[in-house]
Amino acid sequence: MTQTNTPKPAPRPARGAGAEEPTPEKAAAASPLQDAAPAAAVSQDTAVSQDTAVSQDTAPVDAVPPAAPPGDISVVTVSDAQDRTSAGSLSAVSTMTIPVRPASLPTVTAGPAATVPEEPEGSPAEDENQADPEAQHHLSERRERAEGPEPAAALTADRLLNKAAAAPVAGWRRWLHQATFGFVNLGDPDSVRIQRALEHRIATRLGERTRYVPVLSRKGGVGKTTVTTLLGMVLADLREDRVIAMDANPDRGTLSDRSPGRADFTARQLVKDRFTVNSFAQLSNYTARDGSRLDVLASDTDPMVAHAFDDADYRAVTDILGRYYSIVLTDSGTGMVHSVMKGTLEKADAVVLVSGGSVDEARLASETLSWLEAHGRQDLVAKATVVINMAAGDRTLVNIDEIEQHFLSRVKNVVRIPHDRHLAEGSRIQLSQLKPATRRAAVELAALVMEELQQS
Repeated sequence: MTQTNTPKPAPRPARGAGAEEPTPEKAAAASPLQDAAPAAAVSQDTAVSQDTAVSQDTAPVDAVPPAAPPGDISVVTVSDAQDRTSAGSLSAVSTMTIPVRPASLPTVTAGPAATVPEEPEGSPAEDENQADPEAQHHLSERRERAEGPEPAAALTADRLLNKAAAAPVAGWRRWLHQATFGFVNLGDPDSVRIQRALEHRIATRLGERTRYVPVLSRKGGVGKTTVTTLLGMVLADLREDRVIAMDANPDRGTLSDRSPGRADFTARQLVKDRFTVNSFAQLSNYTARDGSRLDVLASDTDPMVAHAFDDADYRAVTDILGRYYSIVLTDSGTGMVHSVMKGTLEKADAVVLVSGGSVDEARLASETLSWLEAHGRQDLVAKATVVINMAAGDRTLVNIDEIEQHFLSRVKNVVRIPHDRHLAEGSRIQLSQLKPATRRAAVELAALVMEELQQS
């Protein structure tokens, strides 16, 4: 077998008096970045015979040069084949060591016995087990809130569930939504959205105190009882609490005739039994409810008995109703000077004034506002809602727009209820049989009344 002999470097003299000091030029020439490739070539070109074993021991250092200035590199050469004491030793092993540099650069050691160098003080490796600022940046912002982590109650359905747009309720928009299998959804028109906004205002909570709303009129036959029934049905249908309409007409009232259901007792009998009524179950025996969520407390059919219903009786009945109902509507009589009217206005949180579409009916309604102002109830006039009931139709020569503008100069809200054949029948009212325009007007009236009650 042919063996190639590699020229051996001349041995360096031992440190002593005659030792040659390394110069900066020689130290720069021995830079590990420049000598890495030649060192690797020497290691690869060194021939080792097949019967020569590899030794794991590193030869002792022959010489150590003096420390070089920061930034310089000193080379330490380890003795090779000349110092072999046996045939099994490794020939020519060279180890290069880079001294410690400034804190910005770590020490690197290359060679067969290379180990992980110690990092300088302040290195990121010392804080390896500590929290990484970049990792902390990815933490949830809710976890770092001042008030602490979120409670379980924060996981609501509105937050977690993806909401899909509701299909249109009717019209060509709904047909298009069904024809495209839901891919085209234009939503409801503005009229439907306004209606939903009004219904949301009606359903707003009022608080713990009962609100009283009398419906007034100085002329019979203008639809006062009809307006009371419509207002009560819409409030009871859209609200979660209890609503009752009370017939306080000193004459023969017709509120029970316009409302679904029949009652076995009247307001006069409730006055007699007021000290024995201690629960809503007992009170429900005196009210009527059939096909509607509106409770109705009727008046006596005998005019002579009804006439005996005075201010003290009204206060006693409303005190009982105030325990179990959130809103109490009062279908008042036409007599503004009657004793019942005194307690009605004193307890009132808002009033609804009904006017017809004729000249005399509009004039009497305006005079009612003047009477309230003359008796020191300017607050009720400012919060009053005038209803123009078009029960007779709009084919007369009366300019209804002028009547509406007149009342807007005196009160805040004016609502016009259009003519409806179902209302003109004079029988029991059902919301499902009303025309859409009539139902929208009733919902608008309820929303305006609720707005005034929330401010009271």
